[in-house]
Amino acid sequence: MQDFLVRRAQDIGLEGYAPQAFPAVFWDLYGEKGHPLRTTLAQMGPLLLSRMLGLNETQEGVVTIAYRVAAAEALPLLDLKDMQSLLAMLSERAGELSARYGNIAAASVGAIQRKLLTLEDQGGAHFFGEPSLDLNDFMRGSADGRGNINILAADRLMQAPKLYATFLFWMLSELFEVMPESGDAEKPKLVFFFDEAHLLFGDAPKPLLEKIEQVVRLIRSKGVGVYFITQDPGDVPDSVSAQLGNRIIHNLRAYTPQTQKSVKAAAQTFRPNPDLDIEAAITALSTGEAIVSLLEDKGIPGMAQRVLIRPPASLLGPASEDTRRQIMAASLFGRLYGQTIDRESAHEILSKRMAARPAGEAAAKPEKRGSTRQGYGETLMKSMLRQAGNAVVREVIRSVKNGLKGGR
Repeated sequence: MQDFLVRRAQDIGLEGYAPQAFPAVFWDLYGEKGHPLRTTLAQMGPLLLSRMLGLNETQEGVVTIAYRVAAAEALPLLDLKDMQSLLAMLSERAGELSARYGNIAAASVGAIQRKLLTLEDQGGAHFFGEPSLDLNDFMRGSADGRGNINILAADRLMQAPKLYATFLFWMLSELFEVMPESGDAEKPKLVFFFDEAHLLFGDAPKPLLEKIEQVVRLIRSKGVGVYFITQDPGDVPDSVSAQLGNRIIHNLRAYTPQTQKSVKAAAQTFRPNPDLDIEAAITALSTGEAIVSLLEDKGIPGMAQRVLIRPPASLLGPASEDTRRQIMAASLFGRLYGQTIDRESAHEILSKRMAARPAGEAAAKPEKRGSTRQGYGETLMKSMLRQAGNAVVREVIRSVKNGLKGGR
């Protein structure tokens, strides 16, 4: 235990301060420094996939058609190669399918395929597949009854902004689906800490920013907390920052006109305290000190206070590779998510159709499927309708709110 942490514990009267070990679970979209995180294209749905890829209205329509055809012909959409094979089939059968679902332009199909390749180059093949993540596993406690600290290895992920946005886009959307309303809970069920938030907001697509704003505004009623951590409070967009209740600011340097503006802007986000010059205090904070404002009763922000932060009892620094491997080897989640499942899906089914077709013969109409495949189609269609319905309701509510405010 570092001496300066012991001294700080003594300064604030913290008795019995000693290092502790806390239950942790390591995750990694690439499956290298943690358990893999995956979802399927079927679970993501056409609306989220289209908005994540930044498709225009025409291209989004083609993606919606692709999902409809997959449901009708019992073609499970699990990973990127399934979607690529499905798009190729749509292009080949454009004349037949356009009469039923609407125009399928070759240019739109090609644009979507290129966007998928870009996502794949950033590691999207690791993210889409099975077994898919059950978000309830984030909230599963340890054997001794404590909550787990879920750590996402993001050093490599931060270099792939589109994949990072895809993961967060899906995760935040799924939270609205799986988390029930819990009202004003005594303690949260789940808390997210997004470190280096400037990387999240820097190149984030507009739909992701809208989703984050929606989440931080409504997610407290579902027992979920969200914290954004960054070196400059200005990195968090005003539309998002305005929704945040608790604020903790450590020392900010103000050596240039731009940083002086940042300090002033940060000070103005706090509820004033007549006994504290917040702007001056921010630049004078020492190690371990912070300006803090927490929500009081009835959701009212408390006045800013200059305080000493409780020293951490856990390891202050990265875990060693040996420690990481030992924790992963003993974790239940390694057995649940460690091995990729590559069952028959759209890519394999369409490849078999192509192989069985005589040379030179045009694409044949699909044969009728048995009850099992029809069941999958019905499940996918219900998922699509549910997601579409939720999206429509949210858009209507957002439009009404914006209308009451006089429009954007």
